[in-house]
Amino acid sequence: MACKGSVKASLNFNATTDAEVLYKAMKGLGTDEDAILQLLVARSNAQRQQIKTAYKTLFGKDLIDDLKGELGGKFETLIVGLMTAPLAYDVSSLRNAIKGAGTDEKVLVEILASRTPQQVKEIVTAYRKEYDDDLEEDISGDTSGHFKRLLVILLQANRQKGIQGGNVESDAQVLFKAGEQKFGTDEQTFVTILGNRSAEHLRKVFDAYMKLAGYEMEESIKRETSGGLRDLLLAVVKCARSVPTYFAETLYYAMKGAGTDDNTLIRVMVTRSEVDLFDIRTEFRKLFACSLFSMIKGDTGGDFRKALLLLCGGDDA
Repeated sequence: MACKGSVKASLNFNATTDAEVLYKAMKGLGTDEDAILQLLVARSNAQRQQIKTAYKTLFGKDLIDDLKGELGGKFETLIVGLMTAPLAYDVSSLRNAIKGAGTDEKVLVEILASRTPQQVKEIVTAYRKEYDDDLEEDISGDTSGHFKRLLVILLQANRQKGIQGGNVESDAQVLFKAGEQKFGTDEQTFVTILGNRSAEHLRKVFDAYMKLAGYEMEESIKRETSGGLRDLLLAVVKCARSVPTYFAETLYYAMKGAGTDDNTLIRVMVTRSEVDLFDIRTEFRKLFACSLFSMIKGDTGGDFRKALLLLCGGDDA
């Protein structure tokens, strides 16, 4: 599949030259933030890793430490995020979500619902290597109930492949019975089916469910469940339908209303910039009355805004 990210590898790339540009931008009094963001947004993550190595080789200093020393606030968080390898970024995001004060359920939901089974396996392995801890144990110790059970299922990364033709109707019926037809909801059924079937199988189940119930799966989940479980089930359903649509909605609600959820905005822009940000932009424009570019522009400021708009890669007016 062609990469639908907004950030591409730079063609005439020279890590040493880039390292020197960054060093100059931070040397002496004042920092040339513009030079830093223009350069880093125009490089792929793999190229940024090479720049990091070249920087240390040339100057005997750690590029990320220097950036942290020179930049501040949200802009610093964004730039450091861009400098982090994707797998390491997911791993540290999950660690901070669990180990901080209180659990940041939003991060657990977003990463575990949207990553592929292969990516989840890599995350589990890298987490153990980095922290000498078991991600499943850490998440289990921090969550409870069916919310915990579905997270654990997603961590197994054993989703079935393809469409089980014979099970589409029966899955839809079982879900219908577990929710709408029952006094009280049988959450376990939702958790097991939505956590284990492939995305393409689930899309067929959602169609069958719609015919059976007369409304979308999301409607039932909103009515029948609450809290973290509701958020996670909705994220799983949305990602089965379309990952870019899920992230378009995530970005919109991060900026809508009073105050911006900067952490979510940064996390999605960093993690999707080389994956599917063009698709996210397209879906965003279809769903909402404005473009992603214009919403970011109206909701952020300064170098933070400049860098985000460059990451966005253009407007869809």
